[in-house]
Amino acid sequence: MKNGYGKVSSDRYSGEKMKKIKKLGIVTGIAFLGAGLIGILKKSDSIYKNDKSQQNPMEGKKVRFIEKTEEDENADGVRGHLEIIGSVDIKNSFYDKYIKRIFDIVISFCGMIVLSPVLIGLCIAIFIDDPGPVLFVQKRIGRNKRYFKLHKFRSMKMSTPHDKPTHMLENPEQYITRVGKFIRAHSLDELPQIWDIFIGNMSVIGPRPALWNQDLLTAERDKYGANNVNPGLTGWAQINGRDELEIPEKARLDGEYVKRQSLFFDIKCFLGTITSVLKSDGVVEGGTGEINRKTEQVEK
Repeated sequence: MKNGYGKVSSDRYSGEKMKKIKKLGIVTGIAFLGAGLIGILKKSDSIYKNDKSQQNPMEGKKVRFIEKTEEDENADGVRGHLEIIGSVDIKNSFYDKYIKRIFDIVISFCGMIVLSPVLIGLCIAIFIDDPGPVLFVQKRIGRNKRYFKLHKFRSMKMSTPHDKPTHMLENPEQYITRVGKFIRAHSLDELPQIWDIFIGNMSVIGPRPALWNQDLLTAERDKYGANNVNPGLTGWAQINGRDELEIPEKARLDGEYVKRQSLFFDIKCFLGTITSVLKSDGVVEGGTGEINRKTEQVEK
């Protein structure tokens, strides 16, 4: 017998379900806001402010790379060290100091809320695939060469060397987990850096943060002022070669970004990143300088 009760009941159930979803969204938003405020208050921990032994002696200094074959090989695969040649006088533009920061806060906050189900799902998948911490924390170089703690989803096994770039590992594929291979190919391992953006250690767009011991890259970027802005989740170099670029070319592109930095250019980089991620362009395990190596192989 059709008396319409079934439809009323169904509509009531849908309405109650929507209310629960809205409540969950509000609770999630409040939780992230609270966590964000705590994070901002505790930002000193993320930049080693309370641990002088972990601070960069090159912070605020202009440097050059001095090659020394008798020294240990650094994270760039070269031997040598940095030498201070002067001080850096940073003059950030109005856009970089205010407009871009507002843009970063809004995008990162919305990202944490909208992507929360994805973030939780990835945490579960990573732990099931290889039990251990789901986050990977690493010391990186931020604005003005200040060290900060960068966060990523762990994509490699617990036995992987900690401060060694993927391209310097012997057969890096052996260290990458099954879930790790997927999230690296689609850049999902970088999602926790939304938090680093929210608390101000990074920006959505900018040069990718170098490892603390990538001396050559640091010196090359100094030539173009690319160490004087916040590092980014993605950037101009990322959509123009990514892992395939040699260090001097990567630094040059980072410098080009700094020179052209504007809202329009940031939007261009952001849209270009979406295209690159969907195509997995430039992702080469162990692939720094892969473009040149491919050319050399063809010539041979």
